[in-house]
Amino acid sequence: MPSAGLAPRRVVQLSALLAMFALYAAQLVSASLPYVPLFVASSAAGIALDACLQYKQPGLLTLLAKVRFDVTVRQLLRDMLIFVGLLRIDGIEPLGEQAPLLFALLAVYVLHFGCQAAAVLVRRTRTLPILTRNIDASPLRLSAAPPRILARRSSHRLLTFSLPATAGLVLTAATTDAYWGAIGIGVSLALFGGGMVYLATWLLPKKRAVSEAKVMAWLDQWLARYKPTVAMYFSGGTTSAYQANMWLSTLAEADGKPLIVLRERFMVNKIDATDVPIICFPKVASMFSLENSTLKMMLHPANAAKTSQVLRIPTLKHAFINHGESDKLSSCNPYAKAYDEVWVAGPAARDRYQLADVGVEDKDVVEVGRPQLSPIQVASGPATGAFTTVLYAPTWEGWDGNPGNTSVVLAGENIVRHLLADDRVRLIYKPHPMTGSQVPAAGAANERIMAMIREANARRSGERPGPGAAAELARSAEALDRLTSTAFRTSADEMEKMLLQGRPEAGRQAAVAAATAAWEQAYWASFPQWEHLIVTEARPAIFACFNQADVLVSDVSSVVSDWLASEKPYAVANTTGLAEADFRTGFPTVGAATVLEPDAAGVPGLLAAVRGESEDVYAEARLELKEHLLGPSDPPSIDRFNGAVRALCARADERRVRMAARGDAEIPTQREDSVAEQVAQAQAAEAAPESEDAVTA
Repeated sequence: MPSAGLAPRRVVQLSALLAMFALYAAQLVSASLPYVPLFVASSAAGIALDACLQYKQPGLLTLLAKVRFDVTVRQLLRDMLIFVGLLRIDGIEPLGEQAPLLFALLAVYVLHFGCQAAAVLVRRTRTLPILTRNIDASPLRLSAAPPRILARRSSHRLLTFSLPATAGLVLTAATTDAYWGAIGIGVSLALFGGGMVYLATWLLPKKRAVSEAKVMAWLDQWLARYKPTVAMYFSGGTTSAYQANMWLSTLAEADGKPLIVLRERFMVNKIDATDVPIICFPKVASMFSLENSTLKMMLHPANAAKTSQVLRIPTLKHAFINHGESDKLSSCNPYAKAYDEVWVAGPAARDRYQLADVGVEDKDVVEVGRPQLSPIQVASGPATGAFTTVLYAPTWEGWDGNPGNTSVVLAGENIVRHLLADDRVRLIYKPHPMTGSQVPAAGAANERIMAMIREANARRSGERPGPGAAAELARSAEALDRLTSTAFRTSADEMEKMLLQGRPEAGRQAAVAAATAAWEQAYWASFPQWEHLIVTEARPAIFACFNQADVLVSDVSSVVSDWLASEKPYAVANTTGLAEADFRTGFPTVGAATVLEPDAAGVPGLLAAVRGESEDVYAEARLELKEHLLGPSDPPSIDRFNGAVRALCARADERRVRMAARGDAEIPTQREDSVAEQVAQAQAAEAAPESEDAVTA
């Protein structure tokens, strides 16, 4: 299936590649004959095709660059063949007309390389050692970026700026008049020369950022003013930002001065709207500025390769908070023993670590609940509406691709088929964003499931909301986007984005919460109650889907644990091959669930219990499991979380006091050693001045 989906694209790429080489061949043959009409047509078509591919098929051109057939080589070859044709065409004097054109064209390439050198210098001066968001960084002399075609798109620049020269030379070939070639090359010279000069203005002090040393000095001053106490540290890939985003609201309510510490430059704009200051440290050396700050502890929502680097800062305490809890092995990773504490939702996770025996001591496990779950509404009774809303939210296949990880491959289509067969069901399908990233079969099954849902919608009909609902959704989306995103020019680079994302306006966080609630209300109101939905975008969030659903169908994942906050019925697909009893024993979160085998034959019974048509035999078990997984409802989770923050900060303070006392005791000895060392160095310098000079030189 995946190969069939990619086939049309590969055919297009192969056709474009063959056309490119055919045009070069036509240029060569027609230049040698010479045959002017074919020569002019192939020369013009060649550069037009190359320019088109720059925008339509950049991946193909990247492959060509890997075999050293990049845009510069292609343009040089094209121009060389044009001059071969000019030599062969009657009516053009090789020495009187062609030689000046050749030297002028060489000047075009000289200016092209000069412009490229200027672009490299500008990019280097605009690459800061850190990136920030929600911080006023105006003292760093931030400025807007130069046009992208000048600073970052060398291939587009070469083709675009060379177009007048190529067009002029082709006209010269068609008319035998060197006048056109001179005009075209002159325009290209002006474009390249003007672009180089314009780029060079970004190297002047007015537009040039301060040095790396001054940037780090400014950061130290900002940290001293802000006085952060608790930070969330995050590092990950392009699709992993959700792991940090789920903790933003909790971090904003944390006691003390919160901070977000990132490691990848692209991640700065992957983090959702928040008022919490964000600092990105691409290099580990710059991150050690935090060692001398007031920061006391760090929260870690994920285990990443770069986590070990920040654990080396001795002044900080570290707590692993995870990005979700489930019965998967990843929820009791041995890496967790590297942290000072492991914060979990409830007793179930504590038991999970002890049973796993991965080196995490029970005294280091702290139960803080799940503060993020406060938006989830608690069930008010059986589903009584005209339609029973079922949320099917399967997890992804995992890094190991085990068929038992996700129900999508073995059971997904059966589950959806049974749900769609019930006329009183409204299905909301929200697959994990990484579905299909590891196992192509999961991606193919996901596509088939979505096709089934679309076909089912095509067979349904009924009254739809009026145009006012769509208009309200558009207004709400615009208002929310205005608060949560910053409009960047296509030419904007990291420095310009940093400039535009300075200190947030007062009250923005509350405004975002209100705008999000308004958008969610408008979103659900824009669809009829009978229509099935496929939700693959970040909005609406999973908790918003929880509040719309009467029952959940999922896999063994953190979605199940979070769902229990609603106290509503749920089902878990068993694609592990285990017997139901063993499945329940091995995965405690399944204890209060209806277990669905791969054939999904239990779906009708599940729906009957949800509607109150049969006994909900797991109602009491859900309440007990909720407390076991998420902890007690009183005190509120955010209070327990903040209590844990204060306690770990206190431990960090105690360590600093101990280290300060130990340092005071060791200072006299260190001073004596230092004085003796300085005397020895001075004596050595006097005894061997020549060698000292040589070393300095």
